[in-house]
Amino acid sequence: MELTGIHHLTAVSAQIRENHRFYTQTLGMRLVKRSVNQDDVRAYHLFYADAKGSPGTDLTFFDWAVPRERRGMRAITRTALRVAGGEALVWWDQHLRAQGVETGQLAERDGRLTLDFTDPEGQRLALVDDGGAGEAHPWERSPVPAAFQVRGLGPITLSVPNLAPTDSVLQQVLSMRPARTYPHLENPQHTVHVYEMGPGGAHAEIHVAVQPSLPVAQPGAGGVHHVALRTPSFEEYDAWAERLQALGIPNSGKVDRYWFRSLYFREPNGILFEIASDGPGFAVDEDEATLGEKIVLAPFLEPQRAAILANLKPID
Repeated sequence: MELTGIHHLTAVSAQIRENHRFYTQTLGMRLVKRSVNQDDVRAYHLFYADAKGSPGTDLTFFDWAVPRERRGMRAITRTALRVAGGEALVWWDQHLRAQGVETGQLAERDGRLTLDFTDPEGQRLALVDDGGAGEAHPWERSPVPAAFQVRGLGPITLSVPNLAPTDSVLQQVLSMRPARTYPHLENPQHTVHVYEMGPGGAHAEIHVAVQPSLPVAQPGAGGVHHVALRTPSFEEYDAWAERLQALGIPNSGKVDRYWFRSLYFREPNGILFEIASDGPGFAVDEDEATLGEKIVLAPFLEPQRAAILANLKPID
């Protein structure tokens, strides 16, 4: 029983129409699922991914009219997106600056060429060279050239005041491996600890920055809600649910999201984790050629379709 990488990451937007424009036009990602938050149907839940909506490629957003996040620790602080090669990062550096996007400088971090930037609501992102490892499924209608497109999610960075409780969960509960450390780019006195899942690599890492001097983050727009980790089968998903129960870790219990199955829990510093199954996938209720073009609902929400759609504003 082994987690194989990052499944998806879910963040918060208070400007969902502008969010849709930025992620599909500026970043060139495909909107593969246009739905609603199943626990708050007043809000969109948008999924941006590769051409196929592959597990491990989707960055998702809840549409909540909330104030901006107050940055700090006990939170997910940066989401990496993978691209292939230094040439791609040079292209992105020029492209983002031409679009007026706030960016950092191209720099090597943890042995990989990296470009930090923020979306219009302050969501902290990074483009990371993954060396072209693994499969890629570029979207033919993307405004970004196929060779430079986002290939999927990369390392996810957390900020905590104390490593020990988080380390215990990552190693003893989730069977991740401590791999290495490196100095935090913005605060070199702080250390970042790298943990690997499955085969390792940029798609299968959690980076934990120990930053006790920071205030506690306050959730909001431009912040991250949770990170989901991949489990390849329903059998292993069931085994993870049994494992959390056996270890006495408070959790959501099994939740069927229709496109995947979910299991939620918080690590001791309060950061929300999800374990999500790879299947059945986004094409279970849509043709792959038309993913994300219409609002789709999980079957249990279909009886409420008229009322749900009446409360949603256009995003195109």
